[in-house]
Order: sequence, then C-alpha cells, then structure tokens
Amino acid sequence: MNYFVHESSYIDDNVKIGDNTKIWHFCHVQSGASIGKNCSLGQNVNVGNNVKIGDSVKIQNNVSIYEGVELEDFVFCGPSMVFTNVKTPRSAFPAGREGYHKTLVKQGASIGANATIVCGKTIGCWVLIASGAVVTKDVPDYALMAGVPAKQIGWVCQCGERLTDNLACAKCQRKYKLNNNQLEKIDS
Repeated sequence: MNYFVHESSYIDDNVKIGDNTKIWHFCHVQSGASIGKNCSLGQNVNVGNNVKIGDSVKIQNNVSIYEGVELEDFVFCGPSMVFTNVKTPRSAFPAGREGYHKTLVKQGASIGANATIVCGKTIGCWVLIASGAVVTKDVPDYALMAGVPAKQIGWVCQCGERLTDNLACAKCQRKYKLNNNQLEKIDS
C-alpha cells in the first residue's frame, strides 16, 4: 500500500487510490471511486460511489463529493464547500442514479470555503470561486467568481493572483488575452 488511510476512515471494496495520497480522520470512500496520486482528503470527507478524482487534488474538511461529480488534477475544495447532484430533491420521490446531474471541475480550479456548486455545471480550468459563493451557471476558464448567486468579478492567473486590467499577472508575469470572451494564456 503506497498511500495512507487513517484508522478511523472507511474504504469500501472496488476503490482505486493513487500513490502518496493521504486520507485523514473519519473519511468514507465508497465503492467504485477512483482517487489519483498525491491527493489529500481532510477530516470527514465523503467520496461517493463511482466518483473520479484526479491527481494532486486537495479536499479540505467536511466536504462530500457526490456521485456525478468529477474533479480533474490540481483541484482545491475548501472547508465545508458543497456539491449537489440532484436539481429538485424530494425525500418522498428519490431521483436515484438516473436523476444525478454531472458536475465537472476542471484542472486547477479552486473552490473557497462554504461555497456551493449547483449540479450539472462545468467549472473551468484555473477558476477561483470565492468563499460562500453559490455557483448556478457554467464558469469559464480563469474566471474569478463571487456572490450569491455567483457572478464573475474578474480574471485570475494560473498561479491564483487576480489579473490586472491589461490581463497580466503582477506576481508571476504570465500574460493572457481575451478571445471570444474566453481568456487564453499567451505562451512566452
């Protein structure tokens, strides 16, 4: 075993866990889940059936990744942020697996503490979602999102810094351009 699972956590059968991944206290990883290498799952994380988590993902305390959610490489999920997987839940009329809506969080996206991602959305690459935001729409690559409901309030660099008005990063010097309202990194 080339990964760590705290003795208080439960790992169901038919689960794949990559090398150097750490699963901390009181976690549950359900059947069919796949977790990449170099991941960290904080205390009280639940990974639902058949969930796919990429490499180098960090999931902070008290997060549930429900069936239908996929996290690509380098995604960050802040403490107590929320994913949903059913649009109109009713206890008396359970939707079941066929009622789950797919949510994709692309490479490098960061979701702040207590944010909510409504199911059926795509969160673009290197996005930064502010703490407490409620995302109800697809989010383009590099967008900075905040509020309830979340609105785009700017652009962020791959390194996480807010971009200046000329779409350059003061911290790492990366440069970007807008193309049909989509931000693209300029190769230098």
